[in-house]
Amino acid sequence: MNTSKPVTKGQKQSVLFVEDDREIARLLLAVLAENGFQGSWASSSDEMDKMLDDNPPDLIVLDVMLPGESGLSICRRLRAVSSVPIIILTARGEDVDRIIGLEIGADDYVTKPFNSRELIARIRALLRRSQFSHPPNDPFSAAFCFHGWRVEPAQRQLFSPDGARVTLTSAEFDLLLAFCQNSGRVLTRERLLEMTHSGLAGPIGRSVDVHISRIRQKIEPDLRYPTVIKTVRLGGYIFTPAIEIV
Repeated sequence: MNTSKPVTKGQKQSVLFVEDDREIARLLLAVLAENGFQGSWASSSDEMDKMLDDNPPDLIVLDVMLPGESGLSICRRLRAVSSVPIIILTARGEDVDRIIGLEIGADDYVTKPFNSRELIARIRALLRRSQFSHPPNDPFSAAFCFHGWRVEPAQRQLFSPDGARVTLTSAEFDLLLAFCQNSGRVLTRERLLEMTHSGLAGPIGRSVDVHISRIRQKIEPDLRYPTVIKTVRLGGYIFTPAIEIV
């Protein structure tokens, strides 16, 4: 399943909205068009899968409550094969859905009923982060290496010590890059949000904790005793490895 595509200059960015409520879908498609996006709509996971195969989007807005396969199940399945940005929609007050969504790889979430301007702002912010890259000769495009791992800012990719590419969400990559750029420094949750432009997501502390937990699952030798990203009591987090810039 191919769920990502390059964006060429002048091309409208595409957003796939997965929602079973036809009226909400119609209104959101109109809002997307008004704001310069190419919107599409799927009412179920089956319809979504067909659309992903035919024309993969730049971002997916995914409702949690869907007939058949749930939005959380879809998110988990997509994240296993793709780093496409995902925003989940949850009912107001359903904190468990928000946290589970972040834990299984969603980049952000919006609660229903939602303000269309807020949703558009989150879509734009996430697309900016996920598609940001440096020119090849930009000094900020240098790779960061630690313990055999290699972080490539220009391509927004992480490679394991054996050379395998490791899939990260946009939020996870931003956090890991911030740690690499500030190795040995204690970073509070608030500071991490400022550095990664992730201030729209919340609850603030819990969102950062969930994303860091997912990063740890991918880079820590022993999850029971994290040594790469350590928690600092009442302080935040510290990235311990010495960084080599290449």
